[in-house]
Parts: sequence; structure tokens; C-alpha cells
Amino acid sequence: MVKIVENQWFLRYSDPEWKEKVKKHLMRMEIYPEEVRQWFLNVVDWLRDWACTRKTGLGTKLPWDPEWIVETLSDSTLYPALYTISKYPNLNLIKPEQLTLDVLNYVFLGLGDVEEIARKVEVDADLLRRMREEFLYWYPVDMRISAKELVPNHLTFYIFNHVAIFDEKLWPRGIGVNGMVNIEGEKMSKSRGNFIPLKEAIRRYGADVTRATLLLAAEDLDDPDWRERNAMEMKNMINQFLRIVREIASAKPVERSAVDSWLMSRLQRRIENITKWMEKLKTRKAFHDALYGLYNDWRWYTRRVGGSISKAGREFIETWIKLLAPFIPFTAEEAWSILGKSGFVSIEKWPTPRRELIDVEAELAEELIMRLMEDVRSIINVVKEKPRKAYVYVASGWKRGLLERTLSLLKEGRGREIGELIKWIISNKPELKKHAANLAKLQIEIVSSLIQSYQPENLTAIAGRELEIYKSAADFLTNELGIEFEIHSEDEKDLYDPKRKALSALPLRPGIYVE
Repeated sequence: MVKIVENQWFLRYSDPEWKEKVKKHLMRMEIYPEEVRQWFLNVVDWLRDWACTRKTGLGTKLPWDPEWIVETLSDSTLYPALYTISKYPNLNLIKPEQLTLDVLNYVFLGLGDVEEIARKVEVDADLLRRMREEFLYWYPVDMRISAKELVPNHLTFYIFNHVAIFDEKLWPRGIGVNGMVNIEGEKMSKSRGNFIPLKEAIRRYGADVTRATLLLAAEDLDDPDWRERNAMEMKNMINQFLRIVREIASAKPVERSAVDSWLMSRLQRRIENITKWMEKLKTRKAFHDALYGLYNDWRWYTRRVGGSISKAGREFIETWIKLLAPFIPFTAEEAWSILGKSGFVSIEKWPTPRRELIDVEAELAEELIMRLMEDVRSIINVVKEKPRKAYVYVASGWKRGLLERTLSLLKEGRGREIGELIKWIISNKPELKKHAANLAKLQIEIVSSLIQSYQPENLTAIAGRELEIYKSAADFLTNELGIEFEIHSEDEKDLYDPKRKALSALPLRPGIYVE
């Protein structure tokens, strides 16, 4: 059985000339995520004439045939334009019935004589000029964000209709598409009661917790999954952040520490990454870096300096607040106020990375300390008795030549040619012949794990300072792991090394003996 609807109205999306204009504009638009662009193009290709009206339900009456109502997916495809002037009727500066076709043609298209139009509808011509100026101020739309289920219809209609009606310079510039929210792993359903009204979520968890939980749940086309456990964890994390801010607000800054260079360098990297992700609408990655990435940096810093915070630490916190402002705005404003800052953080200038503060060697030095700490912790976890001391053996000076040879092979694309390194070791230290293969393999693994983040010259420079770096961190390592640390060079005479662990020491990974 087929139901025939007589005198139905259609939008002629099948028009080839119209389609071509839409496709050309789609290729110029910013589309997030990028894979949705082809989806849009496919929709434009298969889209045919669309029945755009109905006889029942709520909706806008078709102006030239009021027996019909504009159907839901075709309605409101130009509503951003109406937003730009909606305040005028809302403030009773112009009546809805005065928004005639002539008025709208002037405001949105610049057509007609404004004085004549104003006289006809009995409004001030300056009011119409202000409406026109307001529209041009806001248009075109920089970014429209909506759900992926609207790509095959409403969002595509949105582009079609803008292309059909407005000047090219006023066509939409970008569209972002996201997934649909699930609740505790299941699709939202009013009939089954599996939903949380936004108002109730805000009452129960707070606006920032609600925003943050959804932001971290997914990005791009993935469907975010709202889970109460995640919301409560986010609430705790936000409270922890505010505790940190309160501690800083009441603390007196101390002299600059050696770790400050690392902290400031990490901050510049975070600013760079967060900004990059934001510009690509990768909100989950951006927020994760802004909240947890900076939190981890701060925790490491405070552990390294023993809780004493310098001016650099306070600058870090101020910048951290700015980076969180787009994601958890109420929390950011509270934190800004706690620090005694005036005004609103939301209108502060967005941080930009300061290249002069990026200290690659400071970052690498801290990474080596982290790696050493984790290696020793792993050993402690497997020994039967609680150890009392860790001996750390920094590789002999001649082994830096092995590092340089490894870097050279990697640069030439020959990183897997382990035989070259074995020959080099044997030629320099024939007595290590039976250990050469293992040393070569390990050196390649070490360098390969670092070369993606650091330049070869940074690795060789730090390798020459390893002894100094580990000695400066010995007290910190003792406090962290609860055992005494002794740092030695493999080249030392009468070296205490009962298990010959110094033999396995390599540049950027020392030998370790725990007793």
C-alpha cells in the first residue's frame, strides 16, 4: 500500500547546477573530523528532490501555502541568520508581523531601498540598518556543530540552502560532527527511562563536571558514554585542582630551582599541543592534555622540588587556569579569583608557546631520572627482601662512541643493521666480544625509544652529563623509593660491582645493582 500525498511541495536538491556549487564549497570548508567531508559529498550526489512539507504536527506554516507545515529536517536550516537579529523582536523594537519579505531581503541580502522599506512597515530606517549591520557582523557562520545522524539530511540541507540564498562570502565556513550520547553503555531512551535531563545532571554533578565528563567520553564520530563513576571521578579531580590553586595562593615563592627549566619547557609543549588539538576540534585530546597532562607535570615538579614553589611554579598555575577555561569555565573563574587575579580569566589572552623557554636537554634529563626510578622500582618489586641500597653505574666514556654510531645508522635508515654495531664494539673492546650482540641490541632499543622526541645532538650532549644528572637526583630518588642511592661511573677504579652490572651500562641507560 502506498499513501499518496497530493500537492506536496519539494525542494529540488536534484538540480545539478545547485549540487555542483554545494560540492565546490564543501571542498573549501573546514570539516571536522575530516572523514565526514566525503560523507557530505556522497549525500550531495545521491540526494534527490525532498518533500519539505506536511499537513500535521507543529511547525512553521509554508508562507505561500499556509495549509502546509515545513517538515522538521527542512525547517530552521537558516536559523543562525535569524539568531543575529532575534533580539530586535524580543525587545519589541520590531514586531514579528513587520518582518516582511522586503525587510528580510534587505537585512539578509542587502536588497531594496531601506528608507522605502522602513516607510512601508512603519519602522525606523536606522533600526533596519542596525539589523543589517548586526547580521553582517556575525555572518558567515564559522563553525556549526551537530550530531552525525544529521549529515544525510539537515546539515546537508543547511549547506544547500545557504548556497542558494546568500552571497558566496556568507556561506558557512565550517561544520563539526559528533556522536550521540549513551548512558551507562546503552542508548538513551525516554520510554525505558534511560536518560538524564541536562538540568538534572547539572543539579546533581555541577555544570563543569557534566561538561568535562562528556568531553572526555569521546570525540569525532564516537558516541560518548555517560557513566556516573566517571562523573564522580571528574568531580574529585576538579576539587584536587582547586586544592592545588589554594596551596599556591597561600604559599610564598622561593628561589628558582633547577627543575624550573623543565617545568617551563613542558608548559610550552602543552600549550602548543592543546592549541593544535583545539584548532582541529579534537576537544577530548585537548582537554585531557589540559587537565591530566598538566596535572602530571605539576605532580612531578612538586615531588622534585620537595613542595617548595618558585615564581615559575605560580606562572605555571596561572597558565594552567587559562588553558582549562574553555573546558571547565566556572572552575577556572573560581581558581582565578583564589589567586587574587582581577577580572575574568575567560577574557584573558589565550596562552601562546614561548619558544625560548623550551629546554630540550632539561626535558631529557628529567626523563632519564624517571626511567631510572622506574627501573629501580621494578627491581625492588621482584626481590624477596627489602633492599637497602641501589648502585647506579653510568656508562664508560668510550661507549658514547657506540651511541654516536647508533645515531648515525638510524639517520641513514640502517637502524636494524645490528651487525655494524657489533663490529664497532669488538673493534674497540675485543674483550667484550661475547657481550657485543646484547649491548648493540640494547643500545638500538634505548635510542629508538628516545629519538622520536629528541634530536641526536641532545642525546649525545646529555650522555656526557649523565653522571652529574643522576648524582643531583640521588636524594630525590632516595626519598621516592626509600633506599639509599650511590651513583658511579663505570670508569672508576676499585668499583664496587659484585654482579658486574656496570658492564651492561650504556649511554642513556645506566647499569643497576640493588642489595
